[in-house]
Amino acid sequence: MDKAEVKFGEWFEKGFNLYKENLGTLVLASLIALVISAVTIGVLAGPMLAGIILITLRLSDKTEPKPEVGNVFKGFDYFLNSLLFVVVWGAAVLVASFILALIPCVGQLASLCVVYVVQTFLMFGLFLIVDKRMEFVPASMESFNIVKTNFWPFLGLSVVASIIGSIGAIACGIGMAVTAPIQVCILTVAYRDVFSGVEKPATTVETPDIHTDAETNTNIEEEPE
Repeated sequence: MDKAEVKFGEWFEKGFNLYKENLGTLVLASLIALVISAVTIGVLAGPMLAGIILITLRLSDKTEPKPEVGNVFKGFDYFLNSLLFVVVWGAAVLVASFILALIPCVGQLASLCVVYVVQTFLMFGLFLIVDKRMEFVPASMESFNIVKTNFWPFLGLSVVASIIGSIGAIACGIGMAVTAPIQVCILTVAYRDVFSGVEKPATTVETPDIHTDAETNTNIEEEPE
């Protein structure tokens, strides 16, 4: 697999522009998603995040009609795989982080590293579930295979985007509705760029050589009986 290029400046700029142009829709949809995720103790976090991703993908593609706040509930169309993606990987990271945190001195740092590494490898998983309707395991593996081609730049992208997205947590968590969509918008731009490039070779279609066929037919007609 070819090395995926990470375009920091371009992706952050386009991500911020996508966010600013659709600020109202994204903040309200994110607020709904956060409230429902909190009320259900994170059980519905997967479908809610899938709904946000669906909105940002459509906004990025400039599809008509333009997505509305209520489209966040369309994340339930991907209920099982989005649920499993968040619950399974979330539980795995939680257990690994807890075990590593028990190690004296370096435990907490190691657990933090695990969180960011796993987050980076899986950064495109939910996008593939929503955009390609993939099941959560193949989507996770596809994301892993892309990210590993250029891991360190992707790690930097993931960490910076995550920090920006979590700044709102300072305001009693409510501010997450304002900052979290920025992270999703940045990753949306990155996803579209990376995976459109991956798919290009598969779209090649061979066309018949019309000129050659015409010459062959002409030669056949000119042969004497």
